Amino acid sequence: MQHRIGHAGETLQTAAIIEIREQRCRAEAPEFGAGFSASRDGKDTKALREPWNCAPGHITAADDQYIFHQPIISRPMSFQISLTPGGQRFDANEDQTILEAALAAGIVIPYGCRDGACGACKGKVVSGDVALGAVSGSALSEADRSAGMTLFCKAHARSDLVIEARNVTTAGDIPVKKLPCRVQRLTRAAPDVMILEAKLPASETFRFRAGQYIDFLLADGRRRSFSIANPPEDAETMELHIRLVPGGGFTEQVFTTMKERDILRFEGPIGSFGLREDSTRPIVMIAGGTGFAPIKSIVEHAIHARVTRPITLYWGSRNRAGLYMDELARSWESALPGFRYVPVLSDATTEDDWRGRRGLVHHAVMQDFPDLSSHEVYACGAPAMIDAARQDLTAKCALAEDAFFADAFTFASDTAR
Repeated sequence: MQHRIGHAGETLQTAAIIEIREQRCRAEAPEFGAGFSASRDGKDTKALREPWNCAPGHITAADDQYIFHQPIISRPMSFQISLTPGGQRFDANEDQTILEAALAAGIVIPYGCRDGACGACKGKVVSGDVALGAVSGSALSEADRSAGMTLFCKAHARSDLVIEARNVTTAGDIPVKKLPCRVQRLTRAAPDVMILEAKLPASETFRFRAGQYIDFLLADGRRRSFSIANPPEDAETMELHIRLVPGGGFTEQVFTTMKERDILRFEGPIGSFGLREDSTRPIVMIAGGTGFAPIKSIVEHAIHARVTRPITLYWGSRNRAGLYMDELARSWESALPGFRYVPVLSDATTEDDWRGRRGLVHHAVMQDFPDLSSHEVYACGAPAMIDAARQDLTAKCALAEDAFFADAFTFASDTAR
């Protein structure tokens, strides 16, 4: 609280000052009402707690001293954030995450889950102080913290900052919308994978970039994120690949009680994962499980756009059933010049009758591409796979750190996408 000392002998002057301040306070924050109170000897004076009428006799006890309390309109502190090496600048309030503030300013820092789980928004704090919320240890390790790294989706500025973030872009003209959709088809693609096709409203245009995702908005206020599997060129429906998660309320609903013509609400598009179309580098794609969904969107968009860059896709699964669109992926080899598909199983059984590649999917990449210095890698799947691929490909295959693009899927109970 600010305090002003006034004397009863200055009644008219005091009232005028208070009237001016009160009018300003009402204009800035009407919910404060009169906006003032007064006290004498530490006790409230009832007459002075009522709305001011500025009458000359409002304060009557000559030479008595009153303290007039003028409420301060509290506003969040704002800090300037500077990006290196790009040089962009934006302001962030203390109650915004750095990512939220950047997006509000039309600056797109690479990001994915927005929940401290995937690590896509990891970057370095070059100077300044941040407060970091709860994050996954796999997304931000103790070694990362010691090196000055943070997750911008969970970091709040506590001073002016200089941060290092690469592959920063400017927001385009694709708006984020909240829309209804209608379940058009449910197809069991594997024992634990359902393909949900949703019809979009005919009266609304929903645009997105290949690789982005949407959030389903549940009745209890929670959100469930799923990548869009169809290309932007086929935007009348959305195709989503939903993995069954034990204990996951929404995914269990999809597999048990959801039916055609059910209405769902969603928000999107979200995320910065997608093909860097201004590059000419050869592409290596790594998909783990339903991480195939955004990769499918990107490849089918590349077919529409007649992309000529060499693309090699590695799709990893524990068993053959997990390659639930294997025939489609093989068909891309004839649809897209320069495309090659390599399926990899980590735990094939005798029933699989598997004669293809075995082991960890990113190890297959390392065997085929010992030198990735001139390539870009796009990886989608579980955070552990993403982390291992990033670490090994940059350390052992000369992949540039800013040439690794990832979308990590979190499969915690009831949060999968």
